This record gives sequence, C-alpha cells and structure tokens, in this order.
Amino acid sequence: MLNWIVYFSAGLGSMLAITALALVGQHEQEYWLLMAAFGASCVLIFVLPESPLAQARNVIAGHCITALVGVAFVELAPLNAFSLGTATGLAVMLMMYTKTVHPPAGANPLFIMLTGQGWTFLLFPVLTGAICLVLFGRGYHLICAHGLYKNKKAERSD
Repeated sequence: MLNWIVYFSAGLGSMLAITALALVGQHEQEYWLLMAAFGASCVLIFVLPESPLAQARNVIAGHCITALVGVAFVELAPLNAFSLGTATGLAVMLMMYTKTVHPPAGANPLFIMLTGQGWTFLLFPVLTGAICLVLFGRGYHLICAHGLYKNKKAERSD
C-alpha cells in the first residue's frame, strides 16, 4: 500500500508543479515558464529528491549552463550534426566540471539550437522556471513530510 502512496505523491507533485508553471507563465497560447526538460526534472525532484542530481544547485545551474551553451551555439555556429554534438558534449563537460550535473538539462542545447532560441530564453523559461520548479518541489516535500510526521505522531499516541 505504501508504494502506491509514494507513486501517487510523486505523480501529484509533478502534475502540480508543471500546472503551476503553465498557469503562472501562460500568455495567450504560449507558456513562458515551461520547457520540455522540466518534465524530466520533475522525475528527479519528485521521485528521487535526495539524489545529488535533484538538488537545487544542480537543477538551476545545470539548466542555466547547458542553456547558455545552446544559445551561444545558436549565435556563433551553423546548425549541423557536428555543432549539435559539440554543444551537447560541451554542456555535459561543463556540468561535470562545475559539479552541477542534472541529466534533463542535457537536452537543452539540442532543443535551443533546433528551435533557434535567443538570449531571453535564458531568463524565461530557463532560470525563472528552474527556480520556481525547485521552490515548488521543496515546498511540496515539506508539506508531505509534515503530514507524514503528524500521521506517525498520531499513530504513536494511540
């Protein structure tokens, strides 16, 4: 039974986080705080919150570093197989060097280069969205932990 509660909690947290980002960042038919890699970030944040890969520093810096690489390549290099591979490799190397590895962020250079995103993409959705996602995850886990603590305390007093 407990596993279903854990599964439901992770799914609910992910759903609420992405819904909140979509609602807050919605303008007409665009969603300023969302990018596909945030769905993958939710897996780490809500399923494996204790993992080093899910820590705030990794989520925020990992997304920002890899997005910066992607935008720089859009500005400085022609789009081809070699530039796509080079940007992804450089992004992975920089996350490792800065100790901010966050696997979902590895998708950022590809997405950014294939869609031709510019410098404002670094602020919206990358930085702002990543910070919001981390804060929402922290809040969600605190609320869940508080509820679990209250339930265990009530069980002991019976």
